[in-house]
Amino acid sequence: MTESFLRPAITKVLPDLPEVSKDILVETLQCLGIETHDDFQFIKEEDLLSALRPIQARKLVAAWSLKCQGQESDSSSLATSPEPSTSVLSLSPISTSPASCCLSPGRSFPDSFQIPWGEFPEALTQALERGRRPGPSLRKEMVRIVVREMMKVTPSISKMNATDVAKKIVAKYPKSLQDVIEGDIIGTGYQSLVKQIQNRVENVKRPSTPKITKRKNWHNSETGEIPPEKRVKIQDTYGCINWHVKFLPLGETAESQQQKKENLKSLCRQGDQSPVLLKLLMKSTFYTQRQEANKGEDIKYLLENWPYWFNEVGMTVHFNELTGVDLKETFLKNVEQKGERLLHFMKTVAVNKTKRFYQAATKLQLLRGEHTGSSEDVTEMVLLLLAYFDEKEDVIFHYVEDTCLAGEVDMDRVPLTPTIVVCGKLTSLTHLRLR
Repeated sequence: MTESFLRPAITKVLPDLPEVSKDILVETLQCLGIETHDDFQFIKEEDLLSALRPIQARKLVAAWSLKCQGQESDSSSLATSPEPSTSVLSLSPISTSPASCCLSPGRSFPDSFQIPWGEFPEALTQALERGRRPGPSLRKEMVRIVVREMMKVTPSISKMNATDVAKKIVAKYPKSLQDVIEGDIIGTGYQSLVKQIQNRVENVKRPSTPKITKRKNWHNSETGEIPPEKRVKIQDTYGCINWHVKFLPLGETAESQQQKKENLKSLCRQGDQSPVLLKLLMKSTFYTQRQEANKGEDIKYLLENWPYWFNEVGMTVHFNELTGVDLKETFLKNVEQKGERLLHFMKTVAVNKTKRFYQAATKLQLLRGEHTGSSEDVTEMVLLLLAYFDEKEDVIFHYVEDTCLAGEVDMDRVPLTPTIVVCGKLTSLTHLRLR
């Protein structure tokens, strides 16, 4: 386990650091991907600021950098040592270890890696040999077995490694594993298996320490209410880089955070939509936003106290701080890159899939008319996907009057599942307005 060498390395530089802080720092380093002592040389001060104060982070980075430099100088002296030493090293156990052999220069990972066909379950082997497509559970079991063996060779599995292994597996059993829709091969034919292998590798390497809490069934027997702090249970923060902020921003206090929070509420009441000011206030109060969200506060509370969470500018800023991803830019980029291809597939290859889908595609084509743009593309994609997978429209859409405001929606009539409330009837794609 990486923790076995991380804690001593931390204690050696910061012996007075509290045990709780050490736990947080170990978790942070594991999330960064630290696996060996050599990885310390890539640590930067800003990587540690979520767990340490600036001076502590600088001490740690400086000490580890010096240690890595010392190891490099030792390595260079070994490289220039007399010939007999080299021959002794060449006969050492390290050079004959399986991992070293598999990753030696001139031999790539997939060439040396043997797919463990013999370890597959009997049901999976039978399906593959008979050309039948295995069920989801058998396919996942195959991925788990393959990744387990790959991790024995090296814990650092790249996308190229995953691609080469997936390519070999699909090449042997194309009828059972190739990506096919309605008889047509999709892309390379093995991209879904590549993605499954990558996801499994990431899951295996994820830290086991939980980070957030989620709702659990608990209530006060006297009042029947569920306190916000009790609505939580262990869950992890996969996909987030800043879920639980440990420290206030430099120069900020609880009082200044509260004042900025009130400023945001005041701006919302006044209808002020100044993007620059909103971005500045939302970014500087991110610490307090996460503290309140992670307590399990309900949507009504968050709407009243952080109204700009439900505004495009505020939502974008918060999502960017939380995940490091620009929400709008990424979404529009994906629509631009993949939307046209998806719509083309739906209107040509898939158009005759079923009678219902053909009717839906024809109706949407008439409704859209000559209108173009990302908004119309997204709306058409959602509706076509619903028809393609034979889903009922009322499962995802709840229609209300065109003039209905958000606060006037009768929530008792809205399904409990995630739903898009649509104002007005679908007479044209440009008439569709989502809230």
